[in-house]
Amino acid sequence: MSAAATTALATFPPRCEMDDCCSHKGQELAALALQADQRRVLIVVLVINAVMFLAEFSAGFVARSSALQADAVDMLGDAVVYGLSLFAIGRGTRWEAGAAVAKGVLILVFFVVIVGDIALKIAHGVPPSTRLMLIFGSLALAANLTCLALLWRFRKLNVNMSSTFECSRNDVAANAGVLVAAGAVAWLGAGWPDIAVGLLIALVFLRSAVRVLRNAWPQFRG
Repeated sequence: MSAAATTALATFPPRCEMDDCCSHKGQELAALALQADQRRVLIVVLVINAVMFLAEFSAGFVARSSALQADAVDMLGDAVVYGLSLFAIGRGTRWEAGAAVAKGVLILVFFVVIVGDIALKIAHGVPPSTRLMLIFGSLALAANLTCLALLWRFRKLNVNMSSTFECSRNDVAANAGVLVAAGAVAWLGAGWPDIAVGLLIALVFLRSAVRVLRNAWPQFRG
């Protein structure tokens, strides 16, 4: 082989190095595509929750329903949660864990707010409007089932998306509780089922906050 040919061959990296490089680039592109998918989904569910918070909280105020207002506050919390998740995407494990910790603290704050509202309703409340509870509870359930379906494939991706999925799953349970409360209030003609379901939603918040913080805090500290 001539010296020129030998020099030309030497300028090309070995085949295994080229394969490794291509593989690495392919993994990077796949990761970027996955992050883009996460962003699109999180933006969609953020908008859904923000709109439903305004509608459901207004309806809960007019209907004097603790369960409906608690569910609406949960919607607001989720909108903030999705915003934190968007911020954490691609910033590394510590940022993702930090976002999850912030979500856990926020959920805990909502638990306290809802319990306070329920205490006021017990002292001064009147039976809520079951018609508004059924209408807006059903709309919220449809919205949250949509969000849950969109987030399903990311539920085990990392602690950030796992905690986000946890929040959305809690919403579906809360929506079902609102519908049950509406039926019970209409059947019994009393307001206590609404208060009971509002309290159950608050306890779901507490359980979720503890679970999210337990999973995220060690990663954040580490």
